[in-house]
Amino acid sequence: MEQPVSNLPDINRLSVLAATVLLTYAVTPFVQLPVREAQLQLPGIFVSFTLGFSTLNALLAALLAGLGSDWLLRAHPRYQAARGASHWLLPALTALVIGVPLNNLEVGLAWWAVFAFGGFLLAGVCAAEYIASDPADPRRAPVSAVLSAVSFALVLVLAVALRGAGLRLFLIIPALTGAVFLTVLRTLYLRLGERWVWTWSLGIALVTGEMAAGLYYWPVSPLQYGLILLGPAYALTSLAAALEEGRAGAALWIEPALMLAALWGLAGVLR
Repeated sequence: MEQPVSNLPDINRLSVLAATVLLTYAVTPFVQLPVREAQLQLPGIFVSFTLGFSTLNALLAALLAGLGSDWLLRAHPRYQAARGASHWLLPALTALVIGVPLNNLEVGLAWWAVFAFGGFLLAGVCAAEYIASDPADPRRAPVSAVLSAVSFALVLVLAVALRGAGLRLFLIIPALTGAVFLTVLRTLYLRLGERWVWTWSLGIALVTGEMAAGLYYWPVSPLQYGLILLGPAYALTSLAAALEEGRAGAALWIEPALMLAALWGLAGVLR
């Protein structure tokens, strides 16, 4: 019988990965490039948006984080290419979300605080993905739970940042819908024994996107906006996992109901 082995990521690779992504954001305040305006005529609607260096830089950072996490995982003694691809999603999402506040803050104490915290968060996520990539690792279950919690925390940060930045609705909806889709897909993959559940993930993402569109016109603060959206996103994900696991009765509803009540109750208290 194969004995469980507690492997840790190579510290040199992990440092290079985090430093590369952070360097991508570090140069953003010092690079000034012309902003391009893109226009798109759709049936019944004319869409116009600007495409700047900061946006392209955030996408580049996400790509680097995803590829870097694969490079990190390849050093694992039990690396499997088929399983490794699933561990790109959260590092890429983490790098992308880090860029939202960085691109909307002036360089100062707050900017450097977010920059430093983002670096530690990215390194922690990549290290956790390294551990979770091995089904035989005894730390996999608690690490998977932490990764799921971090995923939904990133969705909250993204929703708050997008609302606070005052972006137009047609930019907020795809960003939030895509982030929720990846988060739900990854969370269910971890909870259901490495099984992709595309239907639930797409359905929950679309429901969250529709709610985000309706809430856009409500007089709520950015934090309330994020918490109200996070409630059903998390509750539906928990419900989907319970249904897929074959649970019934109180075990099916307790966690989703409690988390929904807690997050919406918190949204009602905070401003």
